[in-house]
Amino acid sequence: MLGAGVIVPSTDGRVLLGRRITAGETPSWSLPGGKLDHPGESFEQAAARELAEETGIVLPAGRMRVLALLLDHELGRPRLTAAVLAPPCDLPALVTEPHACAGWERVPVDALPEPMFYPSAQVLASWLPDYRAPARTWRYPLG
Repeated sequence: MLGAGVIVPSTDGRVLLGRRITAGETPSWSLPGGKLDHPGESFEQAAARELAEETGIVLPAGRMRVLALLLDHELGRPRLTAAVLAPPCDLPALVTEPHACAGWERVPVDALPEPMFYPSAQVLASWLPDYRAPARTWRYPLG
């Protein structure tokens, strides 16, 4: 499975997180993001598309930057997630998928809530050097 987790910082140093309520999962906090859905879609394009689909925030794929690739096997199969940094944005985030998200909040990076969705924790650890994420992921930072 290929996916992208999108870090959307605000201009005042917070980050956009959603209250994940996907059926069959323990509720958690999550970054916007999801699977690459279209043939030929890049991680940056998937990040921009998922951000727009999940929050209504439209940012150009050309302004997205892949920070790292993250490989885990938490679901019993390989999952490759790109940690993608969006440009700072203060636009309001809408709940467009109420079956999966109970709301979006901008949270200070020094007060991130728990529990964090596993891939989102790994993506945040690629951006925040002091954030402690689970260790069962191989991280491939990009220059």
